[in-house]
Amino acid sequence: MTIVDAEQSALNSLVTPSRPMGAVAVTYLRVSTKEQAERGGTDEGFSIPAQRDANHRKADDLGATIVEEFVDAGESARKADRPDLMRMIKYVTKHKVDYCIVHKVDRLARNRADDVAIHLALRDSGVMLVSATENIDETPSGMLLHGIMSTIAEFYSRNLATETVKGLSQKAASGGTVTKAPLGYRNVGVRDEYGREVRTVEVDQERGKLIRWAFQVYASGEWSTNQLHAELTARGLTTPPTPRRPSKPIGRSSLHRILTNPYYKGDVTYQGVTYKGTHQALVPAEVWYQVQTVLSMHRSAADATQIHDHYLKGTVFCGQCGARLLVCNAKNARGNIYPYFVCAARHSGRGTCTRQAMLIEEVERLIERHYETVQITKQTRQAVAAKLHATFDELMASESDALEAMTTERNRLEDEQLRVLQAHYAGAVPLDLLKKEQDRISAALETIEHRITAHHGEYAEARANLDDSLDLLEHAAEVYANCDDANRRLCNQAFFKAIYIDEDNDVQVGYATPFDALTDRELQTNALVWAEDGRNESEVRTLTGSTVESSHLAHLG
Repeated sequence: MTIVDAEQSALNSLVTPSRPMGAVAVTYLRVSTKEQAERGGTDEGFSIPAQRDANHRKADDLGATIVEEFVDAGESARKADRPDLMRMIKYVTKHKVDYCIVHKVDRLARNRADDVAIHLALRDSGVMLVSATENIDETPSGMLLHGIMSTIAEFYSRNLATETVKGLSQKAASGGTVTKAPLGYRNVGVRDEYGREVRTVEVDQERGKLIRWAFQVYASGEWSTNQLHAELTARGLTTPPTPRRPSKPIGRSSLHRILTNPYYKGDVTYQGVTYKGTHQALVPAEVWYQVQTVLSMHRSAADATQIHDHYLKGTVFCGQCGARLLVCNAKNARGNIYPYFVCAARHSGRGTCTRQAMLIEEVERLIERHYETVQITKQTRQAVAAKLHATFDELMASESDALEAMTTERNRLEDEQLRVLQAHYAGAVPLDLLKKEQDRISAALETIEHRITAHHGEYAEARANLDDSLDLLEHAAEVYANCDDANRRLCNQAFFKAIYIDEDNDVQVGYATPFDALTDRELQTNALVWAEDGRNESEVRTLTGSTVESSHLAHLG
């Protein structure tokens, strides 16, 4: 080659480059979760910088200059309304852009419909979609590969979601915590005996102590949620800090979620099903249930932030018109304050009720005296208990055939399960059919076991509730007289749906379950007659030597 030819070749290389000049590109980066976005102690984590490097290398190969970068950190590709994706589509409609570079197709979308919509929006703006790691372009083969890759991404996303739900359900069923641990606990990683990391939950000693205290004091019924929130804030209860959010005091709505969360009594709830958790309970179950009663009481009395409070508020009603009785403080000329109950309808002028105001002390004495009419004698308590227990025995006896049938069915299913397994070992049943049959039989056995357990458990629980209720009824007046205000409120809510005070200061009540039945005079009288007949018949049969029948009746009575 001559000097002239060499000079001409150099000039040609400058004037006619081997790749296009002036091409403009945008790049889109995404990670799915906040954990990925924050991994490594930075806002971007490790994944986004790796995607950025790959996209810049692809831009160099295309001879394009990246003029804008769009990043969605912690955004799922199953939704198309991601902030920076929307911003990118608006950008390319207003600016001339040749390429949109992504690391992989699944960074852009993980379902076929969104992929088509996004691709069309880019193509209508004259933008070619380019993958840094996949060979997709506008050629037929490139478009085919693009369609295949987006379909695979959708399958992966849906299958991952199904497997995740299955895994979380299994973890919850075994008592594991499937979500972020609530305030008072913290998620930690520990190593098992094989060196594998296991995610578990432990009590946050500082915050857990305050949460435990909050349940204990609120269960007394003497605190409102606003008062408790102010006290917890003063004592320093705050949320744990995160890379994006500093620690701060909890909100009032957060306090309500804490007080109603069964996790604190040791339960795990997932998809509406409650399981016994393996984590340490912060509060005893009885304290947690007491808190739920107090919360319900505050809701029914509408007294979360009322100035005037009384343990009867929300329970007593006007016997003339049925409206709620309100607490009202009246002041005389000397400045003395007298608390009254006034009819809400008359107080607001909504109706024609003429019920006069009542001193609260008088209403308290009326209800105390009414409890004496509620309380039953020891003899009546024993007679009612014996009659109802005998009824339970009759019910269980009448269902013995059903129980026997369920037991026979359970034995048959267990034999069938064993035969299918033996047939598989003998080579007569393939593995896939074995799994299908085992699943069918296991599901049927689980149903049978549940019905048998419920058959016994329901009666046992009903008997225990019956005995507890009768014990309370036998000592109702004594218990109420010795209760403090908070427990008097709970007693009234346990016994009565409502207490009505009429103009003659007579007390009428609507009983709550099961006291509506246990206080029925006809039931009590029938039980006493039944018990007396049983004793008389027992004496007669003893004299005639029928000791077997005698002991049976003695057991019933």
